[in-house]
Amino acid sequence: MIQIIVPAPDVTITKQDNPVLSNIYGFTDFHLIPRDKGGIFMFYNDKDELLFCGKARKLRPRIKKHFEDSVSVMKAKRDEVAKIEVCVVEDAVHRDIYETFIINQRRARYNVEKVFYR
Repeated sequence: MIQIIVPAPDVTITKQDNPVLSNIYGFTDFHLIPRDKGGIFMFYNDKDELLFCGKARKLRPRIKKHFEDSVSVMKAKRDEVAKIEVCVVEDAVHRDIYETFIINQRRARYNVEKVFYR
């Protein structure tokens, strides 16, 4: 049996109510997410349920795209996201393994690809 241990999040940002600073859907701390590093990201709701898990070669632009893009899987559900966790994982193969594992182990609600539990 293969043992997969998901790394602890390197960055966690939470949605703020009535943010004073510039924000995207209530998140003001996007600057904490690395711009030029690869990794995995997880969107959670206010009940700490996993909504979506993804991977990226460049984390910050990819995460922002989910909030700005009109074709994102999260397009109609952006308001549900209350917390974003980011794990820096530079190796592309490791990112793919972690993403698939997290989607299926934690049963990400809005992931449609790589789902084996349905």
